[in-house]
Amino acid sequence: MRGALALYGIGFFQGACWHIVDLARGGIHGYAPFAPLPLRVFFACLLVLDPLLVVLVGRVRPAGVPLAGGVMVLDTAANWIVNWPQVHRDPALLLRPVGLLPITLFCVFVLATQVPLLRAIGGGGRTQGRY
Repeated sequence: MRGALALYGIGFFQGACWHIVDLARGGIHGYAPFAPLPLRVFFACLLVLDPLLVVLVGRVRPAGVPLAGGVMVLDTAANWIVNWPQVHRDPALLLRPVGLLPITLFCVFVLATQVPLLRAIGGGGRTQGRY
């Protein structure tokens, strides 16, 4: 399960870096051209949530696992919402190695590993072991 936690950390670190770059490029209104206000606020919140998740999973805190799942579901849904018009016009965009494909695959990975990770780190109601 250490590998899964490492992948969580890498994925959320990459997400944090991506949102920092977006903010540096476009400023506080960087998402304005394509995202409605609630999604712009959410994307800005990821500047805090992504690094927080890196710390939580790096320190093997059980709270990080369900929070990671929630953040990924919301992040994936938000990205699908803002990218849907382009994907609808050109479904080949889904095959790009940057964008919806890796976000969606990472979300599936996070959701698929939630229960085993919680059990392994003692946050699933029963303690089966701790790293």
